[in-house]
Amino acid sequence: MPFLGDFMSRLGRVARGQANSGVDALEDATFEATVNQTVADMRNELNNVVRASAVAMSNYNRLDAEYQKYVRQAQDWKDRAGQALDAGNEDLAKKALAKKAECDRQIASMQQSVDAAQQTSEKLKSQVGELKAKIDEGERTATTLVARKNAAAAQRKVAEAMAGVGSADNAFAQLNRFEDTVSKEEATAKAFDELASTGKDEDLEKQFAQLNNHGVDADLAALKAERLAAKAPAPPYIPKELGSGSAPIAAPAQAVEKAKA
Repeated sequence: MPFLGDFMSRLGRVARGQANSGVDALEDATFEATVNQTVADMRNELNNVVRASAVAMSNYNRLDAEYQKYVRQAQDWKDRAGQALDAGNEDLAKKALAKKAECDRQIASMQQSVDAAQQTSEKLKSQVGELKAKIDEGERTATTLVARKNAAAAQRKVAEAMAGVGSADNAFAQLNRFEDTVSKEEATAKAFDELASTGKDEDLEKQFAQLNNHGVDADLAALKAERLAAKAPAPPYIPKELGSGSAPIAAPAQAVEKAKA
């Protein structure tokens, strides 16, 4: 069924995505160990290459040793043929040259194989040298990467702490949440206070407050006048004889003014 096939394909893609994400998270958590293991794997691969190269070079060495043996034998039979000729024995010289010819045939048959083995051996030595150099560079790079990763992680933690984000256990984040809570409480209290004062005429309250202040001022003025009156001198004495049977004699104007003062 096409629908079932498409569904299974999508499901497999999701599963692979989740698996890759989990592997990425695991590698990030064990970054240094993963890098070190990668370098160790490179070293193991180098060892395998070295062993394989050593086997190939060993085959060349054996083949070359066999080839050099026939070269020496050919030269030896040639020298013997010369000795036989010097002794006047041509038959012996011919036999020596026949042996030399056999050695020459062996040399000719082995020449191509020896040359190919020699080229392979030289190439393997060069490749092993390059691989060693790359692995040495990889180790230095791995050390640098680990140091950069640790520095970046430390910088990220500092930045998260300063920004007040990050893990739930971040103290700065906790303080920010506490501050938000207090701000909400203050805003709520202010809202209730505004609701409680709704309907009150603030101008009217101010006017009554001013009236109360005027009343205090009036009381203060009255108290001052009372104390001044208490300090004022008594009115001048008027004999009874002068005042009996007639209207009282008014006090002099200066005395009255002085009393008022």
